[in-house]
Amino acid sequence: MQHNEPSGVIIIDKPSDISSAAVVAAVKRCFKVRKVGHTGTLDPFATGVLICCINNATRLSRFYLKGHKKYEALLHLGVTTDTQDSTGKIISTCGNINFSEDELKRVFKQFVGRLKQEPPVYSALKHNGVPLYKLARKGCPVKKPARYVFVSSIKILHAELPFIRFEVSCSPGTYIRTLGHDIGSVLGCGGHIKELKRVENSGFSINNAYNLPDIEKKCICVGRDDFLSEMLIGMSDSLPDLPCYVADEILVNKIMHGVLLSSDDFKNFSFCNEDAFIKIVDKKNNLLSILEPDDDNTNKFKYCCVFN
Repeated sequence: MQHNEPSGVIIIDKPSDISSAAVVAAVKRCFKVRKVGHTGTLDPFATGVLICCINNATRLSRFYLKGHKKYEALLHLGVTTDTQDSTGKIISTCGNINFSEDELKRVFKQFVGRLKQEPPVYSALKHNGVPLYKLARKGCPVKKPARYVFVSSIKILHAELPFIRFEVSCSPGTYIRTLGHDIGSVLGCGGHIKELKRVENSGFSINNAYNLPDIEKKCICVGRDDFLSEMLIGMSDSLPDLPCYVADEILVNKIMHGVLLSSDDFKNFSFCNEDAFIKIVDKKNNLLSILEPDDDNTNKFKYCCVFN
C-alpha cells in the first residue's frame, strides 16, 4: 500500500534568525526528497521544535497543527517593542520593575486557563490575502479581533529582574509574544519576549530534535538515505494519540477501492469518542487511512486521507 519513497516526520531544532520555510528548504535540499512541509510556524527569532513532514506525511499536517505546545521564554520587563519581541523598535520604557516573587507569581497565575488574546499586528495571519507583518512594515498595521486561547500551565523558572525565564504549555494559536506583552502590561511596566524556544509540539520533544548542521554533516558521513531512515518517524508512529485499528485483507481491499466503511467493518473495536479520528494500519504498521465519523450517516465513516 505504501509508496517506496520514504514518508514520515523528522523533528528539527530550528535555529534563530531563519524562517521556518528556510528550514524546510534546507531539509529538502539535504535529503533530495520530493516534498517537505512544516506544521506550526516559528518566528525567525524563535528556536526549537519544528515538525517537518516528508512526502506523503505532508497530508497529515492538520493533525499536528491541533496539538498542544510547550515553550520556554525569556521576558524582558520594562521595555516594550512594536513587535512584542527583541526584533522590534522600542516604543516605551519603564524603570519601576522592583517586583517581589509573590507579586510576579500572582500576576503569572492570572494567565492560566481560557484567555482572550489579541493577535499581534506583526504576525503571519492574513488580511485580504496579505500577511499582517507585511502591512505593518508598510505603516498600515491591521488589528485582528481578539480570540480565545488556552494556557494549561505557566511557571516561572528563574527571575533576575528585569529578566524572567518562564515555561508555558498552551493551545495552538497562542502567541507567546503577546502573552509576555500582556504580563508586562498587568505589572504596569511593559515588556517584550527576548528569547523564545518551543520545547514540545504535539508530543514531540526538543530532546529528540536534530539540528541542521548535524544533519548536513551526517548526510555526507553516513549517507543521505541511511540517515533519513534513522531519523524518520513513520506516519503511523507520528500519530500515537489516534485510536488505531489493524486491518485484515478484506478491510485493506475495501480501503484500496474507496468502499464506504461502517462500524461493522471493525471487529471487536469500541469507539470511545464519536468525534475522534481513527487510523487504519496494515500488519506492518504502514498507515493506510485516517477516518472520521460521517455526521450524515449513522455508524458510517468518511475518509480523511488514504495512502495507496
